[in-house]
Amino acid sequence: MIGSDLRLVIAAVSGILLAVLMIVRGRLHPFIGLLCGAFTVGLLAGLPLPDVAKAVQKGVGDIIGGTGLVVALGLSLGAMLHLSGAAASLAKAALNLTGARAAPWATLGIAIIVGLPLFFETGLVLLLPIVVAAAEEMTGKDGAERDAAKLRLIMPALAGLGVVHALVPPHPGPLLAVEALGANLGRTMLYGILIAIPTAVIAGPLLAKFTTRGVRLASPVITDTGLDIAVPPRMLSLLIVLLPVLSIAVGEIGQMVPAFKGAAGLVAASNPVIALLLTNLIALPLLFGRRLRDVAIQEAVWHETMGAAGAILLAIGAGGALKQVLVTAGLSDLLARTVLMYAISPLLLGWLVAVAIRLAAGSATVATITAVGIMPGVVASSGVSPELVVLAIGAGSVFFSHVNDPGFWLVKSYVGTSTADTFRTWSLLETTISVVGLIFVMALSHVV
Repeated sequence: MIGSDLRLVIAAVSGILLAVLMIVRGRLHPFIGLLCGAFTVGLLAGLPLPDVAKAVQKGVGDIIGGTGLVVALGLSLGAMLHLSGAAASLAKAALNLTGARAAPWATLGIAIIVGLPLFFETGLVLLLPIVVAAAEEMTGKDGAERDAAKLRLIMPALAGLGVVHALVPPHPGPLLAVEALGANLGRTMLYGILIAIPTAVIAGPLLAKFTTRGVRLASPVITDTGLDIAVPPRMLSLLIVLLPVLSIAVGEIGQMVPAFKGAAGLVAASNPVIALLLTNLIALPLLFGRRLRDVAIQEAVWHETMGAAGAILLAIGAGGALKQVLVTAGLSDLLARTVLMYAISPLLLGWLVAVAIRLAAGSATVATITAVGIMPGVVASSGVSPELVVLAIGAGSVFFSHVNDPGFWLVKSYVGTSTADTFRTWSLLETTISVVGLIFVMALSHVV
């Protein structure tokens, strides 16, 4: 490795390490820590300060401009499903159709379906009270056996939410990767679902049989923030949950027919912003009916949306800044040369980069943003399927959730596990999703 390459590697490691220390030790918001890390990388790599500032501004603008609307619209749809009771109604109906033996598989299916339009945190807060209540009714045992039985229903739900968050657009991470790497959205969704289902089965119901033994649960922190309104019909709720995914899928599949390639209606249907905006507009009157104009309902929906959106947009914007500085400094080109020189699998490389950022920064979305930002050169030079690189990075982005991941503490609080048992259950579940997901991506690369 020549001197300039070594300097670049040292600059990248130093900037990321500084961001981690500021976030973990300094207890600062990732927005500040990641911005400081971005400036550190640029200056140590030898870029003039004005150029670093321009790269930071470009990185934030690209991420917020390209994905900010999807984030906000996805959060608002999740708030509507939550506050109207639609998602809860779907979950209860599915659980009522199963007995205790099939309940873990039911919670897995519920989480995958309901999790498609929801952020992980929203899905967790929405589903956990329902799953815990169902577990209380279905388990008549006492002590540790009762807690283990409850966890065998809870962990599949977490697995279902986790896999769609990591692998299936229009979740922000995979969608960001699709845009950055020029992947086909429809194929990425198809491959993602094909990989997500068996991965969730392994990380959820199967793994839970071993990881839940002897785990004791405290009373979880669960609150009901729903509004006192009539719950919408279940089929209507299911339609709204699936509508953005169906819209994107119809648009992408329709354009595979040569006669309809580039048709304006299909192009619009496959656009995530348009699909989510239309779903929002349809969901408001269908979920809330005549009470749509109630001030309390409007305030509840948009308060829940904007509170979450602010924190998420700041964090991913700063992650975009760090990504752009790394690209401007030349790390993407360095990785591309490394792949050609040492014959490293681009899929494995993307996964490893995402794993490193995930372990360091804690955020799966930030890990995805950083990894995809430095992978375009690798994709272009190697000719690998960009759709598979998107999924490999998505799998790497959820590796081993630990104390610097807000999701770790959210799961601990809502499930009621101790810190040690959260590592044993949740952290191992996320690691299984990451490793099994990579294995399926590598296997799929020999087929497509």
